[in-house]
Amino acid sequence: MTDDQGWGDTGYNGHPYLKTPHLDEMAANGVVFHRFYAASPVCSPTRGSVLTGRHPLRYGICGANCGHLNTEEITLAELVREAGYTTGIFGKWHLGTLTRDTVDSNRGGRPQHDAHYSPPSQHGFDMYFVTEAKVPTWDPMITPAHEAGDVSPAQQEGAPFHTFYWSGPDKIETTNLGGDNSRVIMDRVIPFVQDAVEQGRPFLGIIWFHTPHLPVVAGQDHRKQYADLSEGQQHFYGAITAMDQQVGRLRNTLRELKVSKNTVLFFASDNGPEGQEITGRTQGRTKGLRGRKRSLYEGGIRVPGILEWPGTVPSGKTLKSPSSTFDYFPTIAGILNIRIAQYRRPYDGINLLPLIHGTIEKRERNLAFRFNQQASLIGEVFKIYSRNAGETFELYNLVEDPYESMNLAASHPDRLNEMVAEWEEWKISQEASANRADYRPRSTRIQQ
Repeated sequence: MTDDQGWGDTGYNGHPYLKTPHLDEMAANGVVFHRFYAASPVCSPTRGSVLTGRHPLRYGICGANCGHLNTEEITLAELVREAGYTTGIFGKWHLGTLTRDTVDSNRGGRPQHDAHYSPPSQHGFDMYFVTEAKVPTWDPMITPAHEAGDVSPAQQEGAPFHTFYWSGPDKIETTNLGGDNSRVIMDRVIPFVQDAVEQGRPFLGIIWFHTPHLPVVAGQDHRKQYADLSEGQQHFYGAITAMDQQVGRLRNTLRELKVSKNTVLFFASDNGPEGQEITGRTQGRTKGLRGRKRSLYEGGIRVPGILEWPGTVPSGKTLKSPSSTFDYFPTIAGILNIRIAQYRRPYDGINLLPLIHGTIEKRERNLAFRFNQQASLIGEVFKIYSRNAGETFELYNLVEDPYESMNLAASHPDRLNEMVAEWEEWKISQEASANRADYRPRSTRIQQ
């Protein structure tokens, strides 16, 4: 998963400049999700949905630096570890703090945030190499120039960035941290994969790149590929191309180890592109979709999505039905023949394989969203959207009008009312979860 990569920010989706040859190859060899949705228009909630298959407001992650992943949640790592998998996570965590003792990132090491200490080791991960939140995309431990974006005036260029990579409750990593940050991350992923294969163990690896979240900086080798463009474009596109190289490196490793046909590889972004407009180093594109990061209009939550599984899913297929980061958990559970109903809690995703293979024609449930004062429900054709906490809703036909330019609420009242009633019913379930209804003793819990 990338960070702030827009729906239009890939070569395979027709970007006029950006080079992503490895993602393009992955898309050609697998399934492209034409309408893939992040669970939220900001990062932390979407990450929680990936690990749980549940809306983040069910367990209190309302936005970036808000709440933490509860230990009562059943994560992907816990799910697969019960089936004998070794588990690792690499890159941006952003689901709680990683230390109580060292001032780190946005919340770590500050007494008022002690309650949000929630490292990956508490959630089923055997190993990790993660930061609490953002770091620069080049030389991640060093403060870049302020024009890189999202650098505080109090931070001095060349000084420590003060967000660390952690590989244990008390272990800060200090070596091999220079240059492209995506390469820094992948340097930890590759040995994890190699060790698992050598030991004959199945593995779950979660890789959450920081790219292209601000501060955006690219190395000279990647910038020169875009030498005819503006400096901001050189850095933004260069950082994504550098990340794309690491996706290629992972795919090559899987082939070299002869496990590519037995490995499911997902790719997505956590939300739409940063900024209210394309300028400076906020160069992300929605390809005309309305809204950007922090918006529940399409441009804020519709993101690149790919699934590659050679020999098992069809190559060159485009899935038109809506799909989401909510769907990872039930899809993987389905692959492993694990019945998630045993955990006695509501899930917001579905197993995508029946959709991919055509044994069902559409989702069994619509996708519900809630962020700050915004609300939305997305179906196969129609979408409702509210900007005032669900008091009034707009209605759009996303098949005929993906740019959400024509509000159909007045002309299709029956469809509007039906979808509003469904969203309100979902809201009751979500709020019950937020009040810890899912954590009662009767709920089955994976034993660690």
